[in-house]
Amino acid sequence: MVNYPNGKNNFSQKTNYAGRGMQLESDINFANKYYLRNDIAIIHKKPIPIQVVEVDYPNRQSSMIKKAYYQTPSTTDYNGLWNGKYIDFEAKETSSDTSFSLSNIHDHQIEHMINVYKHGGISFVVVRFKKIDRTFVMCIKNVFYYYNRSKNGGRKSISLKEFENTAFELEFNYKVRLDYLKIIKENEREFL
Repeated sequence: MVNYPNGKNNFSQKTNYAGRGMQLESDINFANKYYLRNDIAIIHKKPIPIQVVEVDYPNRQSSMIKKAYYQTPSTTDYNGLWNGKYIDFEAKETSSDTSFSLSNIHDHQIEHMINVYKHGGISFVVVRFKKIDRTFVMCIKNVFYYYNRSKNGGRKSISLKEFENTAFELEFNYKVRLDYLKIIKENEREFL
């Protein structure tokens, strides 16, 4: 045991994970950079297609977009290639500690992910429960099941218990942060 002048043993202090729940996108981007650097996959965040209408140029060095609108509804957050397969997925966070509202995913996004799946691609949703700091990967087949249930008068959300039973939980690690491709590789039949 090493004691420092302040009397604390810094090696035995627990790591504080508070605040990580607010950065799902950052964690996924970190993983994607890791995959790219290590020649594992090429996956990028898709840009949102906007049409700029009005720009303010206060000086020569800066400009500010004052008005813009979406050209077309965006599909999903991320896409790319892994192991010869097209990957396409959406990343969402929820403040609830008991369920994820399906209203967070738009109909055209579900339709897009189902089409990707039908054509042999891998499509899924990454959902983080911020309050309890748990992150899951759910294949589009299961998301579609819950989506259809909601459209047919059933529950309008996916419960945490349903995530525990039909999705795969991602563990945080410092090397990759969220190694979602490891989950897909280990459970490839579920995603294809």
